[in-house]
Amino acid sequence: MRKIIMGAALVLTTALLTGCGSDDGPAKSDKPAASTQPKAKTESGDGGSEVKHEVTLEVLGTGTTSVYYNLDTNKMEQVQLPWRKTSTITLTTDAEKKAGLGVSVVPGSVTGPDGMMHAAPCVITVDGKKVADNQDGKSDKMCEFKVK
Repeated sequence: MRKIIMGAALVLTTALLTGCGSDDGPAKSDKPAASTQPKAKTESGDGGSEVKHEVTLEVLGTGTTSVYYNLDTNKMEQVQLPWRKTSTITLTTDAEKKAGLGVSVVPGSVTGPDGMMHAAPCVITVDGKKVADNQDGKSDKMCEFKVK
């Protein structure tokens, strides 16, 4: 039981820090390849153009689990699997368009075929294109992506 509580606390801390982090540190090369970044919808507004992306977060599996996500808000929910949340992300400033906005989902644990607890599979799609996953729950990393 203590391992589950500690794991949940670690996942929550990671999710919160991901949503609250800054990019003031040394430059890191987490930029996806050009083919990974989906095509954006561009609309002209009063002050220039906006870039819109439809982003979907998914956690797969069966049963119930906790899901921590950063999409249009940072939130934790107890959900029934499979779970999906879709939102339109609008990039309006040059900084947002250049640096991108981070989206992420941290899936809770589910019981695997071996009876052990494992991370539930997660997927992020942007404009219908899969851009991140946790390899069907085999990876201990959360699903995250910078939408540009």
